Amino acid sequence: MKKVIPLVSGRIAAPAFTGEKLVDTRSRSMHDLRISVTDRCNFRCVYCMPREMFGADHPFLPYSAILTFEEITRLARIFVELGVQKIRLTGGEPLVRRELHRLVAMLSELSAEVTLTTNGSLLAKHAKSLKEAGLKRVTVSLDSLDDATFRAMNDADFPVAKVIEAIDAAAAEGLPVKINTVVKRGVNDQDIVRMAERWRGTGHIVRFIEYMDVGSTNGWRMDDVVPSAEVVKRISARWPLETVDANYSGEVAERWRYADGAGEIGVISSVTQAFCATCTRMRLSTEGSLFTCLFAESGHDLKTLLRSGASDEQLKNEIAAVWQRRTDRYSEIRTAETAKQRKVEMSYIGG
Repeated sequence: MKKVIPLVSGRIAAPAFTGEKLVDTRSRSMHDLRISVTDRCNFRCVYCMPREMFGADHPFLPYSAILTFEEITRLARIFVELGVQKIRLTGGEPLVRRELHRLVAMLSELSAEVTLTTNGSLLAKHAKSLKEAGLKRVTVSLDSLDDATFRAMNDADFPVAKVIEAIDAAAAEGLPVKINTVVKRGVNDQDIVRMAERWRGTGHIVRFIEYMDVGSTNGWRMDDVVPSAEVVKRISARWPLETVDANYSGEVAERWRYADGAGEIGVISSVTQAFCATCTRMRLSTEGSLFTCLFAESGHDLKTLLRSGASDEQLKNEIAAVWQRRTDRYSEIRTAETAKQRKVEMSYIGG
């Protein structure tokens, strides 16, 4: 029988983690940790933070409610001890969090790769400090090369040229860049081949993401989804593609390379080709809750433990227990009805 550690903040603490291989109920290991550093964003992308739901009066979290850099780093260190090999900073827009490079420097002391996903609006300003702090890679969200379409999708009147300048600035600092494009039928799917053409031969990888039913505010419909197979077919008709093996078990993007050697693209098929069976991600929200799935309805509070004096051992036991109980397979069982369920917003836990 596992030893039970004394009560912490009125809660029965998790059983002691004995150091065995950490897997969930479906034998999935924990490899990736996504950390949302802020729930705020300077864009109002229609598939993530639609303005009608996130207007000027939206009650974002007060500063006192969000985890400090020191708290984030302490938890991240425990996650690494439990097997996490890659840490991705997300938001909201992570670069609206002041002095984010300080957090990057702190996390870079751990034995895990530290990366960042951003909308690119502030990247040019911070690329140098992020690289110097130890950031290994950056992913930039860019949904269209057509300026009018891009401005409509970000709903902040932000020009596409500024994002491309930021990508160039990051590359100039020596940061490898990936570009994420969420494809929505009738909105930006006409730009698929153009997007592929723009980044062919640049060394940057563009990844096309199926429009997903994240949160409860983006009005998702299956009719709006462009299947990844269609994306690959459109691009391959212009430049033949061939499959590439995954970089590691659990990688969410399916890799394709150009037969002529001009680089590669990726597709993320959460809707039409669910990859729940190999999902290795844990998510830490802005205010310190753990989420074991992007489509979760609730999380697991760590901040209360963190701020009530819990030891590293107690925190490790809690995190391990959450993972060991994990049963998530939302994308495998998605229906029109489950898509209507109230889920945590992506801007709160990161994409």
